[in-house]
Amino acid sequence: MLVFLRHKIAFLATPKTGTTAVELALKSRAEIIFAKSRKHVTAARYANQIAPFLEETFGVRPESVAVMREPVDQIRSWYKYRSQKRLEGSVLSTQGMTFDQFVSEVCDDTPPERAQIGRQFNFLTDGKTRVLADHLFTYEDQETFVAFLSKRLNHPVELAAKNVSPLVDAPLSDDILAKLCKARAEDFALYQAVKAAGGHLHRPRD
Repeated sequence: MLVFLRHKIAFLATPKTGTTAVELALKSRAEIIFAKSRKHVTAARYANQIAPFLEETFGVRPESVAVMREPVDQIRSWYKYRSQKRLEGSVLSTQGMTFDQFVSEVCDDTPPERAQIGRQFNFLTDGKTRVLADHLFTYEDQETFVAFLSKRLNHPVELAAKNVSPLVDAPLSDDILAKLCKARAEDFALYQAVKAAGGHLHRPRD
């Protein structure tokens, strides 16, 4: 997470949405940086704990900004990331399994460690119905996201691809896709809501 106190925004790092590229491009301009194990602060934790602290300490309550990726593509990114040779033989490795098998495990009530990847819906909302990120963008519309950052930071932003997953053929069958759509219906619905908003869903503050 990157906090820009002067510009009153906080970037929340939704896993597998290009967050490393944003961090490398903008960390020199941030007043506060949450990195490594503290990098992926959820929207709920930010809204309930960190934002009130920033307001009390600095007199500023930055708006939260986050990105959401198309659900299948985001899960595919996890699958590819965990197929890396450095994870070979570990409980996190997806080597030797198909994407269908991985997605089936992701949908299980008690998935093995390699399929414990969390949910974008839970990261970005209160876990029920309320979106907690003030500004939510689709990963696929980088132009809209970058334009917003450039305007708010009053500085031209350029993002270079970083931490790219290895090239792996990862097709998904129709029946497993249907299983995933049922298991993660809220994720698909939220993503469609952001797309319907033109790639930028703005949640006005109460």
